[in-house]
Amino acid sequence: MGARCIERGLVVWLTGLPGSGKTTLARGVAERLRAAGYRVEVLDGDWARATVSEGAGFTREERRRHLRRIAWIARLLARNGVIVLCSFVSPYRSVRREVRGIVEEEGIPFIEVYVKASLETVMRRDPKGLYARALRGEVKHMTGVDDPYEPPEEPDLVVDTEKVTVEEGVEAILSELRRRGIEA
Repeated sequence: MGARCIERGLVVWLTGLPGSGKTTLARGVAERLRAAGYRVEVLDGDWARATVSEGAGFTREERRRHLRRIAWIARLLARNGVIVLCSFVSPYRSVRREVRGIVEEEGIPFIEVYVKASLETVMRRDPKGLYARALRGEVKHMTGVDDPYEPPEEPDLVVDTEKVTVEEGVEAILSELRRRGIEA
């Protein structure tokens, strides 16, 4: 299928504890959107910290600067017709409001998806071994351990990865996109 050109893209911002399933969902949604012919980019924490935010730390202010950079990148991509799926812990409500403001300031739709999972669940999953390292004192400012995660108060969508499969979560996000005119 040829590329579906849309004048303006949009930004889907997936937030949740490390290990909640944000990137897995983002990749699943991206795969379906690409198959439907859309231009899509997935921005996630591992990519960003290896490239545009290399050396960024995990203090509140360092996270804020890091996420503002990502918001500007997402805004630029979306302005040019790309659907941008952003997968970032983004633990602070005030910073998520800033990120939303950066994107929406240009009239670009912003969808906040809370990828919900309990601390017990993500600690059990611990795909990168970060929680184990944090509990041993090897990782500082670990969200959920010695740094807070502030769940969204009014997300556009909640995907509870303890209760739904990956495919069901992907479908929930696609359903929200359909509501906004993106067919996939």
